[in-house]
Amino acid sequence: MKFFFFILLFIAINVSAQNRADILIRNGKIIDGTGNSWVYGDVAVKDSTIIAIGNLKNWQADKIIDATGLIVAPGFIDVHTHIEDDEIKNPFANNFIMDGVTTVITGNCGSSHVDVKQYLSFIDSLHISINVATLVGHNDVREAAMGMDNRAPTNDELNKMKSLVEKAMQDGAVGFSTGLIYTPGTYAKTDEIIALVKVAATYNGVYATHMRNESDSVNYAIAEALNIAKAANISLEISHFKVGGQQNWGRSKQTLAMVKQARAEGLDVTIDQYPYTASSTSLNTLLPEWILADGDSTVRKRLQEPDIVKQAAGYMLKKLAARKLQHFSYAVVAYYKADTTLNGKSIEQINLLWKRKHTATEETKTIIDMVKNGGASMVFHGMSEDDVKYIMQYPFNMPASDAGIRKFGEGAPHPRGYGTNARVLGKYVREENIMSLEDAIRRMTSLPAQKFHFKDRGLLREGFAADIVVFDANTVNDLSTFQRPHQYSTGFKYILVNGKLTLNNGVHTGARNGKALYGEGYIK
Repeated sequence: MKFFFFILLFIAINVSAQNRADILIRNGKIIDGTGNSWVYGDVAVKDSTIIAIGNLKNWQADKIIDATGLIVAPGFIDVHTHIEDDEIKNPFANNFIMDGVTTVITGNCGSSHVDVKQYLSFIDSLHISINVATLVGHNDVREAAMGMDNRAPTNDELNKMKSLVEKAMQDGAVGFSTGLIYTPGTYAKTDEIIALVKVAATYNGVYATHMRNESDSVNYAIAEALNIAKAANISLEISHFKVGGQQNWGRSKQTLAMVKQARAEGLDVTIDQYPYTASSTSLNTLLPEWILADGDSTVRKRLQEPDIVKQAAGYMLKKLAARKLQHFSYAVVAYYKADTTLNGKSIEQINLLWKRKHTATEETKTIIDMVKNGGASMVFHGMSEDDVKYIMQYPFNMPASDAGIRKFGEGAPHPRGYGTNARVLGKYVREENIMSLEDAIRRMTSLPAQKFHFKDRGLLREGFAADIVVFDANTVNDLSTFQRPHQYSTGFKYILVNGKLTLNNGVHTGARNGKALYGEGYIK
């Protein structure tokens, strides 16, 4: 009799051990990231891994989360960020966590650390709150090989660039990026880009591009990006897909048709988008690219010459006229180190504050003076809401913030750094029905995971990494605005990063359990 008692006790203990998790999420509406409809269920997490999904009523856990009335989904993957140099300032990455993001891809727009091995090692040693993968950026590779020169590379310089890209891919980069409106990348011809992209393709990387133009010549720029991807036989990601400038409103039907056609012809091309009608980049982009060659000191020297100032002013006035505007009111300062009191003000307003005549010509002088004093990061208002919505309907489009890790209260940054995912889920899914909730989550999770070859993320699956977001679909909302950008999104209740509870009932726990993610070409 005692023998049978011990047998039963052993079975009970064994079953109990098998049905125990560190964290158990109960009674949620599970949206698994595939695009399929939600189902009720539970999710069990042990260490850093999802170990069971389904009806887990007999399971026990150290921490039980009641997700009744809430959505349980894979952690969101932001494919277009710029977190370099922000990580150490704020390793908690609050703005991303509070917007449902558990993984970011940085190194976009041609700007990255060239030494990817050192960078990813730094990420792992720092222990930040989100996972980080990186592209290797063309601008920094080109500068390392040939400085800021406005010319084609020599054979030796091109070979050096190719070697740097190859080393970066072997060290874990997930692909290669360009920023073809920024110096020195803007000086590169198409054949240079193809040669470097081919190296990334050898390691199954992605080519992510900030195209050469996103306004008047956007069709040409898309065609160039598609041709580069075809020539290199590589998967293409067109960054922050948009149509800029009031004169181009409505052209999204043309531009998106080009992407659809290329995909129909067999090119693996996808896009990403931030859900706002304003962009954000450097004040320097208002100037002709040739003025920006050879580094900051040379640029300042050029801008002391009256003839060059006159040419720059003429260039800017022509661009302003094309926008059908009389003033640079669309250009608003996000951060101006030389005088932070100007943050949040337009060039038109600053010009008047500086007691200058209320003319566009005087405003070009204000722009040039600001560039000479170190430049500024800007917000440019110039897109159509109709275009934003039309592009958003495309099923192979991923929401992306194009932002860094925010330091709360600093500057007047674009609100996309705080509210991209919440805005999509609240405004465009719940309120405007641009897409279904399930499809929005697919685009935030499995689509980017598939694109960048994250084989254990992007889906709620047994054996996958426990990056999980729990949120209220009825209340999720972006609060950040252009006028008051430093506001976190609401509606996100619980977030796990690699199995560690990082957001608990809407409050960051202080957990820093993110890690570096490596590309398929990684050689240990």
